[in-house]
Amino acid sequence: MTDELRSFLELNLPKVKEGKKSKFSLGVAEPKLGSHISETTKIPCQSGEFVLELLRGVRLHFDKFMKDLKSGDLEKAQLGLAHSYSRAKVKFNVNRVDNMVIQAIFLLDTLDKDINSFSMRVREWYSWHFPELVKIVNDNYLYARVAKLIEDKSKLSEEHVPALTEILGDEDKAKEVVEAGKASMGQDLTPVDLINVQLFAQRVMDLAEYRKNLYDYLVTKMNDIAPNLASLIGEVVGARLISHAGSLTNLAKCPSSTLQILGAEKALFRALKTRGNTPKYGLIFHSSFIGRASSKNKGRMARYLANKCSIASRIDCFSERGSTVFGEKLREQVEERLEFYDKGVAPRKNIDVMKSAIESTQNKDTEMEEVEPEEASAKKSKKKKSKTEDAPAAATNGDALEDSKSEKKKKKEKRKKEQEADEEDGKTNGVNEQDGTAKKKKKKSKDEAATNETTKKKKKKKSQE
Repeated sequence: MTDELRSFLELNLPKVKEGKKSKFSLGVAEPKLGSHISETTKIPCQSGEFVLELLRGVRLHFDKFMKDLKSGDLEKAQLGLAHSYSRAKVKFNVNRVDNMVIQAIFLLDTLDKDINSFSMRVREWYSWHFPELVKIVNDNYLYARVAKLIEDKSKLSEEHVPALTEILGDEDKAKEVVEAGKASMGQDLTPVDLINVQLFAQRVMDLAEYRKNLYDYLVTKMNDIAPNLASLIGEVVGARLISHAGSLTNLAKCPSSTLQILGAEKALFRALKTRGNTPKYGLIFHSSFIGRASSKNKGRMARYLANKCSIASRIDCFSERGSTVFGEKLREQVEERLEFYDKGVAPRKNIDVMKSAIESTQNKDTEMEEVEPEEASAKKSKKKKSKTEDAPAAATNGDALEDSKSEKKKKKEKRKKEQEADEEDGKTNGVNEQDGTAKKKKKKSKDEAATNETTKKKKKKKSQE
C-alpha cells in the first residue's frame, strides 16, 4: 500500500477506536488488498459480490456523483490512463527488445518449411528434364544453383565444368554431371518451361540466401539480448525458449521444472490425464548436450540443463551489463556433468564456479576502467600534436601578416607610453607652481607686517615729541 492511499484513507474516513466496533466498513474489490489495509491502518474492510455490485454501480453513475465533472472528461481520463499503461508496457530498452528475436525465430521456422517444400518442387519439376541430377547433387540449394546454370541438358559440354566446380566444390562431380547430361533419359522441355523452372530456382536461391542473413541477424540479436543463454544452449534453442515463454522476463520467472518441459505441454497434459509417465524434455531436446548423453541419463541431463538455463536467463534479464562470462562457466559445468555421467569424473562445486565467474567479470570491469582514461589521454595528446603541427604551418603561411601586426602594436604602445609620460610631467609642474605661489604669498605677508610695524613706531615717536 502506498503512502498516498494511506493518507487518503486516514483523511476521509473516521478514526477507529481500539477495543470498540466500528460503525462502518471499507468495501474493496480485491480481498488481498483489503486484508493488507486492515492490517496496516486497522480499518475494517469487506470484499465480496455485494461490494463488486456496488463498485459497478459507482462506476456506471460516476458522472452524477461528481459535481464539477463535465461530459467527456471521464472518457478522456480513461483514454489517457490506457495510453500511459500501454506506453509503459511497450517502452523498454531499444537494444534489449526481445520481440525482434521472437519474430525472427518464427520467420526462420516458416522459411525452413517453405524452402524445403519449394526445393522439393524444383527437384520434381527439373527431374522430368534431367532425372540423373538428383542422385549426383543432394543439397537443395546447390541443386537449384546447378539447375539455374545448366538450363538445357543438351547444351552441356566441357566448358561448363569450371562453373560447376565453383558451385559444387568438386571437379569429379562436375564431370559426372556433364557425362550424365550427355546420356540422360529425361524428356525435352520447351523454352517457356525451362524459363519457368529457372525463375522458380532463382526464387528458391533468394529465399535460401535471405534465410542465411536472417540467421546472422538472430545470432547478433541473441548476443545483445541474452548472451549467457545463447552461449550456454545456442542461439536458435534460446530464441525458441524466449518465443515460447512470451518474453525474456517470462522465461526468467519460470522455474527450471517448467523450463524443462516448455514445448511439451500436450504430452504433459495427456500423461496427467491418462496417469502415464510425464515428458522429460521439451524444446531443450534440440540442444546438443541431451543428444550426447546416453539414453539412461537423458532425463538427468535435461533437468540439469534446465536448471542452468533458468540461471542464465535470470542473469540476462536482470543484469545491467551483458557479458558471456556466466554462460561460458555454466556451459563448462554442463560439460563436466556429462563427463561425470560417462566416466565418473567428479565436477566442480557450483560455488567455486560462480566465484571464478564473478572474479573474471570484476577483472574485465577494471580493465575497461583502465582503458577509458588511456583512450582519453591519447585523444588529448593527439589534439596537442595537431595544434603544434598547425602552429608552424600557420607561421610559414602568414609571416608577413604577423610582422605587420606586431609593428602596429609596438607603435601604439610607444604612443601610449609617451602620452602617459606627458601627463605625469604636467602633474608635477602643476604641483611645483602651486608651491611657488604659496611661498610668494608668505613672503608678501611678512613684508607687509614689517612695514606696518615701522609706521606704528614712527607715529609713536611723533606723538611723544
